[in-house]
Amino acid sequence: MTTVSVTAGRTRWRRFGVMMFGVTLAALGLVLVTAKGVLAVSFSISGMPFTVTSPRLYGDGFEQFATLDHMPEGSPNADPETGLEKLLIVSAIDDAKLYGLCQAINLGGTNLVIRAGSESNPVTADRLIVDSDLITGDAEFNNISVGQDASTLTEVPGVTGPLGMFSQQAESVTIRNLKQNNYSTTAATFRLPNLNMGFKSSGC
Repeated sequence: MTTVSVTAGRTRWRRFGVMMFGVTLAALGLVLVTAKGVLAVSFSISGMPFTVTSPRLYGDGFEQFATLDHMPEGSPNADPETGLEKLLIVSAIDDAKLYGLCQAINLGGTNLVIRAGSESNPVTADRLIVDSDLITGDAEFNNISVGQDASTLTEVPGVTGPLGMFSQQAESVTIRNLKQNNYSTTAATFRLPNLNMGFKSSGC
């Protein structure tokens, strides 16, 4: 298992290309409130991370690059070193399937845990975009291009990164034993069969 994390400091942007070359990145996250056919372009993140795990993820159309997300003014979750900004990895998948999914949000003393899907009835998402600072798993990419300019990405329609930013894309991706630390997710459509949500003493 390979772990990719992002930490504070001005050298992070130069190190990002090296981290991406590890080719064990891909992403998925879960947010329940997404409207069918509507994809949020950007929003202020809360700064509270949530954990997502899955035994297996498969995605058709994959892109990845870096971004700076922002928390609203006065947020109690501001970082002592970086303030209201958070350097994150953007991972986009055009058509995603999760063969079993768990999401957990630590609320301080308790966890809001969401479970859905299975090997025979997966969670599915269309044009899914997730921002993470930590991703682990065993990944396999099909026809991958590493080092492409983020402004020229083509695998997820309508999704590109900043001009001059290092990125990678692939025709498809499979990740087993996926685990990630996420800060935001948007999707055109999210389908969660056998949804189960409740408060638990432990997370995923």
